[in-house]
Amino acid sequence: MTAHSLHNTIDLVPDDATVLLPENKPFCFATNSAENRVGFLLVHGFTGSPWEMREIGQHLAQSGACSLGVRLPGHGTTADDLAERSYEEWLNSVEIGYRHLAEKYEFVVGIGLSTGALLLLAAARNLRFSGLVLLSPYLKMRQWLAPLAGILQYFVKYNHRLVDSEVSPYYYRDRPIASVHQINRLIRRVRRNLPEIKIPIMVASAAGDVTINSGSAINLYNHLGSQRKEYYRFGREVPHVLTTADNPQQEEIFRITAEFTRTLIPG
Repeated sequence: MTAHSLHNTIDLVPDDATVLLPENKPFCFATNSAENRVGFLLVHGFTGSPWEMREIGQHLAQSGACSLGVRLPGHGTTADDLAERSYEEWLNSVEIGYRHLAEKYEFVVGIGLSTGALLLLAAARNLRFSGLVLLSPYLKMRQWLAPLAGILQYFVKYNHRLVDSEVSPYYYRDRPIASVHQINRLIRRVRRNLPEIKIPIMVASAAGDVTINSGSAINLYNHLGSQRKEYYRFGREVPHVLTTADNPQQEEIFRITAEFTRTLIPG
């Protein structure tokens, strides 16, 4: 079986049409098999785009599944656009993606990176996922001022960071402080609901993560109500974004994700 083209972009909501770079648009990879029963919902991270989930989506589609990567509102456009968005809008895009898959496939598995993982946990209270894969999830950011974003947003508009030129088309150099406040709101919601999450979950994080407090992933894992859960901890050579070629353990991430999700599907 051969997955569709890497540039198989789609529009799930009208806003997707405003995205200029194809790699930053939502995507859908699928085989032509009539026996396909599984849909993977892929959710990217904060200030990123669907681009960072494309390789793992293509990898999973080669096994005979469908991989749908959604775009969170305000991402893949401009930092100014992102600054005007709420986490409820991000969550709505996850729910739209889920419904798109659930109409066609018997089993839907969510795979989220960073903030995308938190959005899947928030959505799991109301949506019937067969399981979740949480890559670099967190309950705490590394910046000590992050908890104060609700106040800081009225005085400072952006936090500036360095982004390598080769990936600058897919990430924002400027992170809106107002959006960090939205993440704080999302964290509070997720933290409160963790014991109610009962579906199978795999968590992976890395000691080399300089973006978020990777130790909080352990706290998140310990508070999940799932009977079946797995945790993988990678070393200091592994960065925050586990899904792209910058991660020297990318193939291992693909392998453990495929093995875990395979066990979720009867037969």
